[in-house]
Amino acid sequence: MSSTVPLRQMRTSMKARRTVSVGLRLVVALFLIVFSVFPILWVISASLNPTGSLATQTLIPANPGFDNYRILLTSGEFPFWMWFGNSLKVASITAVLSLAITTTAAYAFSRFRFNGRRTMLKGILLIQVFPALLAIVAIFLMISQVGDIFPGVGLNTHASLILVYLGGAMGINIWLMKGFLDTIPREIDESAMVEGASDWQIFTRLILPLLRPILIVILILNYINIYGEFILARVLLKSNEQYTLMVGLQVFAGAQFNQRWGIFAAGALIGALPIMIIYLLLQDQIVGGLTQGAVKE
Repeated sequence: MSSTVPLRQMRTSMKARRTVSVGLRLVVALFLIVFSVFPILWVISASLNPTGSLATQTLIPANPGFDNYRILLTSGEFPFWMWFGNSLKVASITAVLSLAITTTAAYAFSRFRFNGRRTMLKGILLIQVFPALLAIVAIFLMISQVGDIFPGVGLNTHASLILVYLGGAMGINIWLMKGFLDTIPREIDESAMVEGASDWQIFTRLILPLLRPILIVILILNYINIYGEFILARVLLKSNEQYTLMVGLQVFAGAQFNQRWGIFAAGALIGALPIMIIYLLLQDQIVGGLTQGAVKE
């Protein structure tokens, strides 16, 4: 009888601890959900608020409507679709070119041995330590001077913006791709060489198919980062027709006495749709590419 009482007390204590643990997890989960969802709900509410003012903004607007969307999409005053197309074009071209350059460079660093290899790898890693903001003035001056010689890649051109994005995106991606390539056994290369395959044939026919997971990851992450970039685009692009979507939306929020937050919120929601669609469709590939290796044992 005496041994039964402590056993009951122990079970009761374990149940109480389990209840407290589950309760704390639910509270934390609820807090994280509210913390994540509330800004989205606020932006949706702002886009439906016809007043367009943050001073009178509430979570449930008084007279909700789609006037902000109608003005944004149909008014000739704002070339929203041109900005949207510019963002898609710049992000797509940069992501594809960056992927091609990153893949070939990482393959060379991973498979070949040449003078200066370690120094170049350390230099690429060292450059990533410094914030990109430190180089904005230098980038502006460089593009301005290059534009005097080659106007096609000067200020206020998408070509100059793409070139700058290419330089900034390759550093960390080369290291990421090289790490993935190092997981591929060199015996695959050696077996192909015995059969008479060239380095290019080994790369295109054997290595590239194994790189599919990490290729998808780098392509998607590059696209998302470039699509949402604002500072460099704002510095290099000057005309309304060349603006990307992020720079164009700043027109609605940057004016001192004529801020249109409702239209800004509507444009932000529409502009976020491509990223949401990409993530929802390819989230498994993103997680798998970052966690799995190229070759299964």
